[in-house]
Amino acid sequence: MADRRLQVFHAVAKHLSFTKAADALFMTQPAVTFQIRQLEEHFDTRLFDRAHGRISLTPAGQLALEYAERILGLSAELDTRLKEMSGEVGGALLIGASMTVAEFLLPRVLGEFKGRYPAVVPRLFVANSEAVQARIVERTLDLGFIEGGSHLPSLVTDVCCDDELRVVCAPSHPLARLKSVPPKALLEHAYVSREPGSGTREVIDQYLHKAGVPPDSLQVVMELGSPEALKGLVATGLGFTIMSRAIAALEMEVGRLAQVPLAPPLIRQLSVVYPKERFHSRLVNTFVQFAKERLAAIQAAR
Repeated sequence: MADRRLQVFHAVAKHLSFTKAADALFMTQPAVTFQIRQLEEHFDTRLFDRAHGRISLTPAGQLALEYAERILGLSAELDTRLKEMSGEVGGALLIGASMTVAEFLLPRVLGEFKGRYPAVVPRLFVANSEAVQARIVERTLDLGFIEGGSHLPSLVTDVCCDDELRVVCAPSHPLARLKSVPPKALLEHAYVSREPGSGTREVIDQYLHKAGVPPDSLQVVMELGSPEALKGLVATGLGFTIMSRAIAALEMEVGRLAQVPLAPPLIRQLSVVYPKERFHSRLVNTFVQFAKERLAAIQAAR
């Protein structure tokens, strides 16, 4: 029910980019520009300063953003509460997930949840942890699953389960012969890394720093944004990577890849994040609880 112009303004204000806002809202950039122009004409004031190819909020824009967030939140709450009066758990469920969770853990959870609540229509957005959190902040997603926790003050983090990261390489690679790999031994081999913004990369970098191995001292030969691409590349013997043991489980069973634990083990937490608001729909609350229980059970069974 919220004014579409406010929704567009909110996205532009959060991204400080018409292009990024258009992508997030699945609109064209001219359509976004038109909506902003209409809103500025309605209030008879400029909401953005545009100079040197960059935009920023004016004082009026800052005030409008505060009210837009409150209005959009109340509009969503009204819509949800009216739907819930029917007593049925249903409707669209907008979920974001990092690639590790989306490709190797979440499909089973979504299938089981849909079987239990047929009226729910899940929609999944897959990206790295940074992009997922940005979508939740701008209210285009209800919740998201990421590696580690969120650093954003507007989001709540609930831990779902533990996940071990291991060295993954071709069976012929020298590291595959070890029972465990100390961090300093990684310096001797070519490394295929995840891309900046990846939650997995952030966790690995923190682990290496703690072990006294600066991440930039590794022999990085390539950065990739897809776990599948990482597996395909290291299977050629080019180098090693570090990823969740869940990702390479099948390839290890068939002998295509080898997994070796780090010493000490690298254990991270998979988390669900959602807006820090007083009200959450029954659908969101039901799914969060269901997903936390199922993800923990799936990981414990591996």
